[in-house]
Amino acid sequence: MKQKLMACLAFVFALALSGLVTPAAHAAESTAAPAAAESGHQRLADLLEDEAARSALIEQLRKLGEQDAAEAIAAGSAEPSLAARVADLSQRVAEGAVSETRNAVTAFGDAWHRLLAADPLALAWLVGEFAALVVVTLMVFRLLSAAAGTLFRALDRQAARGDGLSAVVWLRRVLSIGGAAATDLATVVLAWFAGHALALAALGAPGELQVQESLFLNAFLVVECLRAALRILVAHHGEHLRILPVAAEEKAYWYAWASRMVFFLGYGLLLVVPLINDLVTAELGRAAAVVILLTALLRAAVIVMQNRLRARAALDALAERMESSFARISLGIGARIWHVVALVYLAAILVTAILYPEEALPFMLAATGQTLIAVAAGIVLAALLTQVILRRIRIGDELRAKFPLLEARLNAYVPSALKIARFAILAVVVAVIIDAWTPFDLGVWMSSEAGARLLGRALSVALIILLALVVWLVLASWIEFRLNPQAGVAPNPRARTLLTIFRNVVAIALVVVTSMVVLAEIGINIAPLLAGAGVLGLAIGFGAQKLVQDVITGVFIQLERAIDVGDVVTAGGITGTVERLTIRSLGLRDLSGTYHLLPFSSVDTVANYNRDFAYHVGEYGIGYREDTDEAIVHLRAAFDELLQDAALRAQIIGDQLEVHGVTALADSSVNIRVRIKTMAGSQFPIGRAYNRLVKRHFDAAGIEIPFPHMTVYFGEDKQGKAPAAHLKLLGTGVGSAGPTTGPAPAQAG
Repeated sequence: MKQKLMACLAFVFALALSGLVTPAAHAAESTAAPAAAESGHQRLADLLEDEAARSALIEQLRKLGEQDAAEAIAAGSAEPSLAARVADLSQRVAEGAVSETRNAVTAFGDAWHRLLAADPLALAWLVGEFAALVVVTLMVFRLLSAAAGTLFRALDRQAARGDGLSAVVWLRRVLSIGGAAATDLATVVLAWFAGHALALAALGAPGELQVQESLFLNAFLVVECLRAALRILVAHHGEHLRILPVAAEEKAYWYAWASRMVFFLGYGLLLVVPLINDLVTAELGRAAAVVILLTALLRAAVIVMQNRLRARAALDALAERMESSFARISLGIGARIWHVVALVYLAAILVTAILYPEEALPFMLAATGQTLIAVAAGIVLAALLTQVILRRIRIGDELRAKFPLLEARLNAYVPSALKIARFAILAVVVAVIIDAWTPFDLGVWMSSEAGARLLGRALSVALIILLALVVWLVLASWIEFRLNPQAGVAPNPRARTLLTIFRNVVAIALVVVTSMVVLAEIGINIAPLLAGAGVLGLAIGFGAQKLVQDVITGVFIQLERAIDVGDVVTAGGITGTVERLTIRSLGLRDLSGTYHLLPFSSVDTVANYNRDFAYHVGEYGIGYREDTDEAIVHLRAAFDELLQDAALRAQIIGDQLEVHGVTALADSSVNIRVRIKTMAGSQFPIGRAYNRLVKRHFDAAGIEIPFPHMTVYFGEDKQGKAPAAHLKLLGTGVGSAGPTTGPAPAQAG
């Protein structure tokens, strides 16, 4: 082998060198007679010793290798189009059908000739023994089934009992159905053992089992086990020994059809076809298998089309009873296309049987079983999740008192969680079905780098979203606890405002951060998004400076506790009660009832009349002829009387009246200032009540409170005479008027 390899290399190097030598050398070699031909090894050694030739040869080999690699890649990347694949599939189906038909005709002719040449007595004896095995096995099975009828009726009565707890009723029914299934399978196994005993002891050579006998017994076991499963599904042994809720007429129809189909396919594919393969030829066996499958599929297609409308009505009725919209929509779609899916499935079986006759049955059985198991598991799991998740989450009374909205918030997540769980179940079921019917291998894909990466990202995204929801649930519950007056100290308006703002900020931050992390986790570069968000924020900052100023000022006003809802403040030149406080504006209602909305950018100074405490500052003027000390005594007396009112006394801080003394000698009065310390916001009612009492005490003591005087001037005419004034004399009821010789001054107070 090594010498052949070296000779091949020498030949390749010689060919390469022939393209590198000069024309003069070629001419010399052509004219010179080959006196002594060098061997391949010697030529190879000479080539390797020449450095220039060796370098040129290596370079040319590399170019040839690159060209071959490019051609291989181009050939591998050129995938056939959809039309080409369809044409290829059609050609394969047609060629396969023609080939199978030709082989079947040839095999049938050979089998006929072999049958004519066979010994009639031996053939009759063989058929007789086989018929005896079939008859005895089926008779034993019928007798055992009849004997088990009493047990089936007893189990049906147990399953029908409805006394006791619901869990006990369901357990009793499950046990009864399990007992019926075990009994049915036991009759099949016992009949199978009886057939084996007969074949080993009485038929053929003692202790030996013929091929046809073994094939029949195995087919009997498989077919009757499948029919036993059908009997349990549709309650063939009793109305209460069933899994599927099927009416009596439907039960009889579907059991008869399915049982006959299982009988025909089971004995045909597990008995007839193997016998033909073993006793005649494999070609005739494949033809028999195709005929059996085609017959069964045509019968199944007829059954599907006959029951298309009835099955659609049943699925629509089931969809109307469903609570979830997902189930209703899915069943509605399935009701309209189920017959199409069934026909496509039957056609796939037929095509597979023609293209791959030896592998069709195992593949279809495995794929069908995997599909049924995946769908059934998905339905059961979805139903269990629905029963578990749709139950309302309930918390204790003490926890509900502290967090009134926690139970509602938890239950609000239930529909979303159910939808996500159903979507995940649907994705898994679809993946398993695709794995069953296509070359796609789910296990290999999951263990591959791409599958592991995709599953890891999906799990990471789910954990990130779950963590964000948990953080939001904790923070929202804490804020709710702080805002709940029943959980502790009642929050003031400022706390309510700040906590509400904090909740909104946390919600926005969680949404933004979670979205960015999820996008980064699934492989999207978020750097451009962050840069774009920065540019957008900068543009908004320049374009909405007032809005930014409003928000920033509002935040600092809230943090410094300058204003609370319900306070009486002066802001922006307006005095009123704060009714609304947001992150960017302030709502005030003044004394006349007018509502003012002030953005914080217009608020330079805030005067709050409801902080800690307040003072009523009163400045009272008396006449110059009055005694100031006496006036102060009456001011104190008025304060003492004010303290006698319990409602007003609760709003006054301290028991002493602050007397600042004479503060001004005004134009018409001597002013005395006093001050009363009150609760925050109570200075206004205290001031009004104290003013009333001061007026009463000053009037009782005869202390004059100066007030403006007005002089009435009647004017003069050109002769210096004043017009007549109409006067009414009290007590006489008579009014008189007369001319006066001069100005008639009058005083009115």
